[in-house]
Amino acid sequence: MEVASGSHNNESAEPSSSHVLGWMKAIVPHRIINKIAEKAKEAKKLGIDDPRRIIHSFKVGLAITLVSLFYYFKPLYEGFGVSAMWAVLTVVVVFEFSVGATLGKGLNRVCATLLGGLLGVGAHWLACYSGKNGEPVVIAVFVFIVAATVTFVRFFPKMKARYDYGLMVFILTFCLVSVSGYREDEVIRMAHERVVTIAIGSCTSLLVCILICPVWIGEDLHNHVADNLEKLGKFLEGFGGEYFKISNDGQSNTDKSFLQGYKSALNTKNSEENMANLARWEPGHGRLKFRHPWKLYLKAGTLTRDCAYKIEALSSHLNSDYPTPWPEEIQSKIQESYTMISSETGKALKELASAIKTMARSSSVNTHIANSKAAAETLKSLFKISVLEEDTDLLEIVPAATVASLLMDVVTCTEKIAACVNDLASQASFNSPNNNNNLIRGNSRLLHRGSVQPISGNEGPHHVITIGE
Repeated sequence: MEVASGSHNNESAEPSSSHVLGWMKAIVPHRIINKIAEKAKEAKKLGIDDPRRIIHSFKVGLAITLVSLFYYFKPLYEGFGVSAMWAVLTVVVVFEFSVGATLGKGLNRVCATLLGGLLGVGAHWLACYSGKNGEPVVIAVFVFIVAATVTFVRFFPKMKARYDYGLMVFILTFCLVSVSGYREDEVIRMAHERVVTIAIGSCTSLLVCILICPVWIGEDLHNHVADNLEKLGKFLEGFGGEYFKISNDGQSNTDKSFLQGYKSALNTKNSEENMANLARWEPGHGRLKFRHPWKLYLKAGTLTRDCAYKIEALSSHLNSDYPTPWPEEIQSKIQESYTMISSETGKALKELASAIKTMARSSSVNTHIANSKAAAETLKSLFKISVLEEDTDLLEIVPAATVASLLMDVVTCTEKIAACVNDLASQASFNSPNNNNNLIRGNSRLLHRGSVQPISGNEGPHHVITIGE
């Protein structure tokens, strides 16, 4: 009987646990569970794509914790009072992902608060001499003039790009100090406390941002421009084979991702301008000095976009099935010229990308560009021959002529990009192409400076040749 009762208890225990799970599933719908799992995967992907995001989150938490000590410790709280909360608010507003953005917003906020506070105190001081009835009128006039003037200044493109946040904080601080001074007797102390706490919050944000795994927006712009050039180069290198359906070693290339890489360079104007504006705030670090020529990166980005738009037009011809009206002999020559132009321009763009990344001049870019220009001239001649001598219908060669024209435009764009990168190399002091060329030139100079005594492996008499100065 005891065994029977025990088995009965075990059987009753198992259904109870399954009942609990079933009850929980009944309460939480599958839709919510799937949504939570989807968000967890999305968060994991964000962290894997750029681990700096996770580090940035910890840095913000650390900075806010540090400035919160003004509330936790009584001596610090008694020194600033409720104004200590401005330090916390400053960290929340100022702390950005990159050093340039944090430094820019921090300096804008501190300088704007200081100037706005001083002018607010000055407006309050002048209003006090206008009497009790005239004081609110004078303050209102000052607020109207300052707010309207500074708001209009914000419309200037350069001011909006670099100082828009500071101008906005300036209006806020001036209004707070001047207007609150009408009811507050200790307006100077209030302004002083706010300026100091905001400065403390900005400095804390900046120190944490720089000292702990800093993110330099200048380096991001530097690599961004180089990566876009490399993607264009990869497309052009493979364009000839794709256009003429040429496979390597008899095997078709299944990885076609390089045909889509150029698209990331099409709509980058706003992001590049934003990165360049923020990079100007950053202090010099590594090879990127304080007055690094960021404008040339914008110029290189603009030229890269122009080239990407022409490549997009080329991409639309990849799946074209127009028949070729030329004889086989001319067709093979034209195919060779097409492939040569696309391959050489692709190599030139990849060399330029490598030159930017490594900050070292390339010795082969001009050679690749010269080869592509020579192939373009050959292609022009072949088209003339096909039209004049072979009596080909013009309408039949329009698709092929369009591709040829686009390839020639790409060559021109590549030449402009090379000139821009050359200017960048001069202003940013890129390294020489390589030390081997210097070594060869050094040896050639030595040949004219003394005696050269070659060592021969023969057993006969040796000859010494002396070259005079």
